[in-house]
Amino acid sequence: MIHKAAAWALALWATALPAAASCRLALLLAMDVSNSVNAQEDALQREGLAAALLSKDVQNAAFANDQTVTIAAFEWSGRHHQQLMVDWTTIASPLDLQNMSARIASSKRGQTDFPTALGHALIFAQDMFETAPPCLFRTLDVAGDGKSNTGIDPADILRRAAFDDITVNGLVVRVLDLGLDFGVPAYYQAHVKHGAGAFVEVAEGFEDYERAITRKLVSELSPTVIGSTPIAETAG
Repeated sequence: MIHKAAAWALALWATALPAAASCRLALLLAMDVSNSVNAQEDALQREGLAAALLSKDVQNAAFANDQTVTIAAFEWSGRHHQQLMVDWTTIASPLDLQNMSARIASSKRGQTDFPTALGHALIFAQDMFETAPPCLFRTLDVAGDGKSNTGIDPADILRRAAFDDITVNGLVVRVLDLGLDFGVPAYYQAHVKHGAGAFVEVAEGFEDYERAITRKLVSELSPTVIGSTPIAETAG
């Protein structure tokens, strides 16, 4: 019931904000390209995200009211290895989503040999939000298949004042090794999820990435539950 209450609180807050605000959400997508992600898995991520942006459900969420959303995307791995995939783009029509989808699908991986520096990815995201258009809400969508294993602790970054009004949601790609689950979903719940209504979506392997990112984008882009878990999932 906690997530449900947070969703309603955000919805009520949104209705109380000035009607003149033209952008309701700045959504930043962060894709893991650390050395645990091979070339085939990287392709599944890019193709999955590109397909998700074209899905009917995502389009319905993006254009659910007259306010626009703006979206950017970057890839991340090591301490100093973040690369912009698509800069901030105002999504005002289905054509804008089509163009973003095409750019994601044709993007090329920038690095392959670096570990998982999630704290440094959060710093890059912080800098990105400083250049974002003014919007009612700001959400960071972090996808990854492992725990941070180098650099600054993500929790230290999330304690910064700059993240006070940024919701951080996680998309965990659960990859079993010899049938073992190394607790990445629980790690994202404890160390990545941040802000009122934040949540973690789980993809069961990279083959499930498209389904998971589609579901996640619908939740994030829907005006009444920005940043929150779908109410139907938490009812009862």
